[in-house]
Amino acid sequence: MVLAALMTACGSTGSSTTTEATSDTTAATAAVGRAQFNGDAAYELTRQQCDFGPRVPATSAHAKCADWLIATLKTSCDTVILQTGTVQTATQGALGIKNIIGIINPDASQRLLLLAHWDTRPWADNDPDPANHKRPVLGANDGASGVGVLLQLAQQLKAEGTTLGIDIVLVDAEDMGENDNEDSWGLGTQYWAAHPHVQGYKPLFGILLDMVGAPDATFSREYYSMQYASGVVDLVWSLAAGSHFKNVQGGAVTDDHVFINRAGIPCVDIIDMRSDSDTGFCPEWHTIDDTMPHISAATLGEVGQTLLNVIADLEQ
Repeated sequence: MVLAALMTACGSTGSSTTTEATSDTTAATAAVGRAQFNGDAAYELTRQQCDFGPRVPATSAHAKCADWLIATLKTSCDTVILQTGTVQTATQGALGIKNIIGIINPDASQRLLLLAHWDTRPWADNDPDPANHKRPVLGANDGASGVGVLLQLAQQLKAEGTTLGIDIVLVDAEDMGENDNEDSWGLGTQYWAAHPHVQGYKPLFGILLDMVGAPDATFSREYYSMQYASGVVDLVWSLAAGSHFKNVQGGAVTDDHVFINRAGIPCVDIIDMRSDSDTGFCPEWHTIDDTMPHISAATLGEVGQTLLNVIADLEQ
């Protein structure tokens, strides 16, 4: 993902009446009828992805992690689909991709789309040391954290059951982009939007997770999410399970949700944005320091609990 120019115009500020969505005590509150989301388990699933190394498309680590993701989803989903295709990158030509889709309750008419990208950036081009700019990013936060939450969510829904149809889409090749080329980002999502796993696919809405693991994360209301799906933002933030969610206007991020919205599916982005950062993101973004020591099980737990709260609300 990349911060769009609108970040400067919109900022991450709110009016004097704006308040935080919840307090720290809310983070420990589970949705009615459900166990609390297990942030420690999500942390372990995040670590296991990182154990493969950087998951750069067309590498051995990427292929091995894909096999592991498929096997893991098969333990909790009714159906798992490996969607393969070819996309055109901005700098490396044609690239084979693997989108991995886990389906829960395939016959349910009411469906929720949940997404995260599982690939990692080939270049640490935001690293403070120029010598690292051609090294790949491990992507503990930018990649693995959102996937870890969704994998654990699927495990808990398998154990507890749900009447809702859930489609977990782990998209590839999100992080191959260039800053001045919007369409060079989210390549796996663009491919999926053009070739959905179900013809005429129309969920209620979608929620994208991206960089959801930092201990000091700030999840404000991202600009494009508000432009395309303000009602969904209102719902999700009203059910947010922790003080990392802020009821303030955030910046504009060119991320996977933009292409989902363009395909006609309202989708919001839960993403860590920093108004006090030159990049608009956490200091580890697109650096070689995007590693497990910068991941918090508590933050993963808040995000996962928020998803469980949304699912419980939709089940009513």
